[in-house]
Amino acid sequence: MAEIHGGGGGCCPPMDLMRSEPMQLVQVIVPMESAHLTVSYLGDLGLVQFKDLNSDKSPFQRTYAAQIKRCGEMARKLRFFKDQMSKAGVSPKEFLGKDVDLDLDDVEVKLGELEAELSEINANNDKLQRSYNELMEYKLVLEKAGEFFASAHRSATAQQSEIESQQVGEDALEAPLLQEEKSVDPTKQVKLGFLTGLVPREKSMVFERILFRATRGNIFIRQSVIEESVVDPNSGEKVEKNVFVVFYSGERAKSKILKICEAFGANRYPFSEELGKQAQMMTEVSGRLAELKTTISAGLDHRKILLETIGDKFEQWNLKVRKEKAIYHTLNMLSLDVTKKCLVGEGWSPVFAATEIQKALQRAAVDSNSQVGSIFQVLRTKEMPPTFFRTNKFTTAFQEIVDAYGVAKYQEANPTVFTIVTFPFLFAVMFGDWGHGICLLLATMYLVLKEKKLSNQKLGDIMEMAFGGRYVILMMSLFSIYTGLIYNEFFSIPFPLFAPSAYECRDATCSEATTIGLIKTRDTYPFGVDPVWHGTRSELPFLNSLKMKMSILLGVAQMNLGIIMSFCNAKFFKSAVNIWFQFVPQMIFLNCLFGYLSALIIIKWCTGSQADLYHVMIYMFLSPMEDLGENQLFPHQKTVQLTFLFLALISVPWMLLPKPFILKKQHEARHQGQSYAQLEETDESLQVETNGGAHGHEEFEFSEIFVHQLIHTIEFVLGAVSNTASYLRLWALSLAHSELSSVFYEKVLLMALSFHNIFILIVGLVVFIFATVGVLLVMETLSAFLHALRLHWVEYQNKFYEGDGYKFAPFTFTLLGNEDE
Repeated sequence: MAEIHGGGGGCCPPMDLMRSEPMQLVQVIVPMESAHLTVSYLGDLGLVQFKDLNSDKSPFQRTYAAQIKRCGEMARKLRFFKDQMSKAGVSPKEFLGKDVDLDLDDVEVKLGELEAELSEINANNDKLQRSYNELMEYKLVLEKAGEFFASAHRSATAQQSEIESQQVGEDALEAPLLQEEKSVDPTKQVKLGFLTGLVPREKSMVFERILFRATRGNIFIRQSVIEESVVDPNSGEKVEKNVFVVFYSGERAKSKILKICEAFGANRYPFSEELGKQAQMMTEVSGRLAELKTTISAGLDHRKILLETIGDKFEQWNLKVRKEKAIYHTLNMLSLDVTKKCLVGEGWSPVFAATEIQKALQRAAVDSNSQVGSIFQVLRTKEMPPTFFRTNKFTTAFQEIVDAYGVAKYQEANPTVFTIVTFPFLFAVMFGDWGHGICLLLATMYLVLKEKKLSNQKLGDIMEMAFGGRYVILMMSLFSIYTGLIYNEFFSIPFPLFAPSAYECRDATCSEATTIGLIKTRDTYPFGVDPVWHGTRSELPFLNSLKMKMSILLGVAQMNLGIIMSFCNAKFFKSAVNIWFQFVPQMIFLNCLFGYLSALIIIKWCTGSQADLYHVMIYMFLSPMEDLGENQLFPHQKTVQLTFLFLALISVPWMLLPKPFILKKQHEARHQGQSYAQLEETDESLQVETNGGAHGHEEFEFSEIFVHQLIHTIEFVLGAVSNTASYLRLWALSLAHSELSSVFYEKVLLMALSFHNIFILIVGLVVFIFATVGVLLVMETLSAFLHALRLHWVEYQNKFYEGDGYKFAPFTFTLLGNEDE
């Protein structure tokens, strides 16, 4: 695995998921004049993970802090443009062409000019809009207050004429006194002042009450409701308002009213009592409103044209700024050499990428007209490299399922290779129904066939998760169809798809009784469960027995696979200790107990024996010397059981005791008299110590190693029992899914059919569809998915998978377009 692969398309070798790519620590020494272009080309390549050589410095102390600040300012302007375009309904034009070489200085100047112009347009538009809103309010005040004054004038005129008509028939003695009173009153009349404006409707009652209390009732107020919402000039939001007219007497009352208006956010407007002036003001306001509307419309058109111009180049500018910012962030991770003429960088890269990296360095030196080329060299290190699996769109989701548990240690066996098959298969064992599987398949095929279109769209959280795992769900649906055919269930209905049933009734009553009344008339049903079992009294005991034993067989098989994978790891890392004192005793212990149980299940199926396997396994421990009697399945079974029990007991100390002592002896031999020894010369550019020994010259803690081995042994011994029992969830969930499906079919659909009423049938069908989709296709799918996940993470991967590595995260521009600031 250490040598460079060949035969791949382009620069990359064929994909290999079993082991992560061989990695190497590389060093590049780049002249200052070509550093920017070099990092840019390496970002395009996306195969180098740079190490931060300036981790002791703060961001402001680094070489390119000023350039990053400059890029940040340009990014702020672009966010401002994006926000403005979003409000105006202008979409940025997609940038599909090749990367155009833009000058950052030109982009900075252009963005500054556009921001200044757009800010000025916005400021002018805000002023005009505020004036327009104020005039609209003023117009409403003129209309409503004008109506109030006109009605008051009409009422006063009518009242005056009524009084004059009453005076004609009055006494002569009273007439002079009344006339005298009338002649005196006008000289003593007090002139009332008034204020008009608008107040928010929700505050109008409180406003009126506060005015009344503040002036001790020495005011008269009238309010008129405005039917439509009004745009407030101050906030720019639509508010429901009332027009008010307040009459008062005296300057002191006026000052109080003005303060209260200000506190309640009531906008005041001037108003004249004279009808002629009111008409004139109305004409002026209407004329100014028309002018402002035209001016605002022209300003908005100009703003939209400017935003469309920005939108044409927005994605191009955005990508350029993000790229530059990423380049300078990476340059800040490189250290200056002593002469301050070169930058020194270190990072991890796959072994196969060495040639491509060197080509990128040479191209950058030529394109930047550098007189000195860059230096590329491989460093020797004991540091653990990152883990890099190259996946495609099919394997990515499966790899992410494994990585969610823990990233694989460098070059340890990757569970994903088998998870691609075992995960959907174990899901299907719990979800087995080929009708439900077809529904899942149809939904997933839509995501697969529309993947190009959907990958460019912004999806919701749940939809995005389903789209990301579309190939996992596709495999789950295909395996569900397969296991559904084995269980012979289509929405819980059996179908004789492959042949007629092998059994027939002996008489008319047997179908309602048990399968004892059935006689075999044909060959055994060729594939899956015979449909005759469904609907009989013995269906549940039969399927329970079948699925429970099948779960144990599948569990033991997968746990054996996990132990075999630990052998592959030990073989790859050349750890004989792990092979002889971990793999071998674990295989013996598991298979002498639960491998033997699996063998008994298969023998019982093949022979049709009535032996009680519970009794056999329990008394194998409690009374190993006792005679088996009717529970004997094969000759010399007692001797075989004693042998297996002895081997299982021997394997526990075999796992526990030798390994710590052997490791201690290896450590002493490795470091005895080796204080001054010649360095080994190997062709390997990178050496990583296996987990079998201590690292470097660290002190060997025997007690710590022994306790660790003790915990590992106890965990395996107890886990062999608990993990086998944990696989019984396959039986439990499969049974639950089957019974739920049967309940929905019989108690909803068949019951609706029995009424012979079209309306009840439609209601029953709708309830059946919603129950099937909501419970069986959504909740049950999620439940089976989580249980399959647990079986892989806990029962399977803990046999071999350490998962203490870290992902290879190269510097790349590929994801820049999808990132948020």
